[in-house]
Amino acid sequence: MAITKLKRGKPADERAADDAKVRSTVEAILKDIETRGDAAVRELALKFDKYAPPAFRLTRSEIEAAIAKVAPRDMADIRFAQDQIRRFAQAQRDSLRDIEVETLPGVVLGHRNIPVQSAGCYVPGGKFPIVASAHMSVLTASVAGVPRIVASAPPVNGEPHPAIVAAMHMGGAHEIYVLGGIQAVGAMALGTETIKSVDMLVGPGNAFVAEAKRQLFGRVGIDLFAGPTETMIVADETVDAELCATDLLGQAEHGYNSPACLITNSRRLAEETMREVERLLKILPTADTAAVSWRDYGDVILCDTHGEMLKVANDMAYEHVQVMTDRDDWYIANMHSYGALFLGARTNVANGDKVIGTNHTLPTKRAGRYTGGLWVGKFLKTHSYQKVLNDKAAAMIGEYGSRLCMLEGFVGHAEQCNVRVRRYGQKNVPYGAAAQ
Repeated sequence: MAITKLKRGKPADERAADDAKVRSTVEAILKDIETRGDAAVRELALKFDKYAPPAFRLTRSEIEAAIAKVAPRDMADIRFAQDQIRRFAQAQRDSLRDIEVETLPGVVLGHRNIPVQSAGCYVPGGKFPIVASAHMSVLTASVAGVPRIVASAPPVNGEPHPAIVAAMHMGGAHEIYVLGGIQAVGAMALGTETIKSVDMLVGPGNAFVAEAKRQLFGRVGIDLFAGPTETMIVADETVDAELCATDLLGQAEHGYNSPACLITNSRRLAEETMREVERLLKILPTADTAAVSWRDYGDVILCDTHGEMLKVANDMAYEHVQVMTDRDDWYIANMHSYGALFLGARTNVANGDKVIGTNHTLPTKRAGRYTGGLWVGKFLKTHSYQKVLNDKAAAMIGEYGSRLCMLEGFVGHAEQCNVRVRRYGQKNVPYGAAAQ
């Protein structure tokens, strides 16, 4: 067995140092928002976005004015994408059933899937206003039945981004704010004088937004840790360097710290892909960003076998994993740690990002080991309940419960069971005694 890194990105210690700087910055800003509320949010919006209107929440007329600026073809494309995402999200919702079962005569157990009562959906702006993130968060929350959906995105060129506002509104947002970055997620989670706090934060963002969500987790729920985009290609000789290089750079353009990795068992493909990346970087309009990501966060890993490729892919647990091999079905059967899989040369990560119907908010930084991506179920809380329907069942369960409580030394717990035994079953169990 041999696994060789033909190209390496930044060492882990340098990446950790970058993360530490982000953590301290975010901590200070969140504390300021919690202390000073709207005043802090306004100062941050002016500092980072050069934007501080009388109110950050859009009125109905402002929403309508923004939507009116969207070209008819763009509106049709947004509707098409939302139709695909809604269809898949609704199928997911329909698969989640409330249940009730009588496990013993007179003992009824069940659960209900209840939506969170409010969700804050963040939509990234900056260099690339990601319209699709509005579909992925707002629309999915709407299908889940969340009664209060708050959506926020930064201004673009000093004003609300028309297509993002349209996507938020069409997706079902109840409140739309023009706020970006830490100040947006901080305000939604902590609340201010003019922004009521939410129960849950969702949506992707840059390293600062991801870290803010991490620090706010516990105060509110979050979907997952969605940091800088990661893309991985697992490929063999069945595909060529043009496809591999295009798919690597197509995601590396997201930001200066977007990891991109090729895993292959073909030295020829590995070397040709690295050459093709350099060729494409000479003509790609977003090369100024993609080149930095490829230089600092790009990896090319050469393996001997598909088994080694599978092991490396599962260990790295990247967000997007594009599989282009002669055994794609084998990979889907054996991959267990990733954000989303894209199988075969006919599809690609951009399909998933924008239109095909699956959600593009996915786990990064190896979080795919313990969670999947955003979906309808993330907005639902599964709550259990129990009913005991007759005296016999109450006494029988109470006897077992009492003995098991005393096994652990919980006398008060045992008495909760005993009082049911005395009242509904045996009449001779003295007060404070465990059932025998």
